[in-house]
Amino acid sequence: MEKIRVVIAEDEAMTRELLARLIGMESDIEVVDQASNGKAAVALCRKWMPDVLLTDIRMPELDGIQATKLIKSEMPSVQVVVLTIHRDDANVFEAIKAGARGYVLKESAPEDTVAAIRAVSRGEALLHPGIASRVIGEFNRLTEQHEADLRLYAQLTDREREVLKLLAQGKRNREIAEELFIAEKTVKNHVSNILWKLECNDRTQAALFATRVKL
Repeated sequence: MEKIRVVIAEDEAMTRELLARLIGMESDIEVVDQASNGKAAVALCRKWMPDVLLTDIRMPELDGIQATKLIKSEMPSVQVVVLTIHRDDANVFEAIKAGARGYVLKESAPEDTVAAIRAVSRGEALLHPGIASRVIGEFNRLTEQHEADLRLYAQLTDREREVLKLLAQGKRNREIAEELFIAEKTVKNHVSNILWKLECNDRTQAALFATRVKL
């Protein structure tokens, strides 16, 4: 049976060596190399093409989230498990958006880390129970917000959607008028209607709304 090949990225040498020893004791896992920062982790993944990268978030030169983005864009077959002391939502969601499929806290038992490595190597996902409920809660919140955004967006006319798209590109009323071959005063009226319909206070909020609906 082929072993699961793992690269470990952790800036604390003692923690990194301990992880390597504990994980290496598993009969179906092989630690092929270790990195002390995110930049080295990317280089080692290019060299070894491991099945799994086990990475910390806070590291010098390149953090775990940035390294994950690079690795997933270049080497999508390499699965990523994030190992960190951070429970905060921002890190969880940034890691997941970057492409990580496993998220394990450093305070977890070693078998949890091993289980995450095995799970992502099979193409599955595994989140620490302590953060899974918050991930689901945030997903539900974003889903509800997206549905509300689409209801507001549906109120716009085709012309207002064109104006909103150009507004989101940072164009001023005069530039929008020139591109759409309409009067600047007409653009101003469209912008006022857009802000009212989308319940936005200013152009910046409207531009952010356009980003949320991927306009």
